[in-house]
Amino acid sequence: MNVPDQLRFSDSHEWIDPTTPDAAPVGVSDHAQAELTDVVYLELPEVGRMVSKGEPMAVIESVKAANDIYAPASGEIVEVNEGLAEAPEPVNEDPYGGGWMVKIKLSDPAELETLHDAGSYREHIS
Repeated sequence: MNVPDQLRFSDSHEWIDPTTPDAAPVGVSDHAQAELTDVVYLELPEVGRMVSKGEPMAVIESVKAANDIYAPASGEIVEVNEGLAEAPEPVNEDPYGGGWMVKIKLSDPAELETLHDAGSYREHIS
């Protein structure tokens, strides 16, 4: 299972890249996309929406189920990967690259310390 070392992960399998706090990309982990199987639909939030850590911010639908996607950190949605609405395949094919869903301008970067680093996330999913 691919777990990039630079990312942080929530218990609910969202990832966030802490290296760009003004526009931190967020998506679902490789583990999550594998569990969901083929993603067929995404309902993403609007740019400008304020989200709180742990709050549902989007919906992901696969051939198996529909699930909420939770904000891994608090802040403002500053960008949405609009292409996923028409073609959600990158969520399965490239979850840490083209499969990013939103970018959040973090309001409290210290919240990232409460998330799993790569090592503890690997333990969490094993």
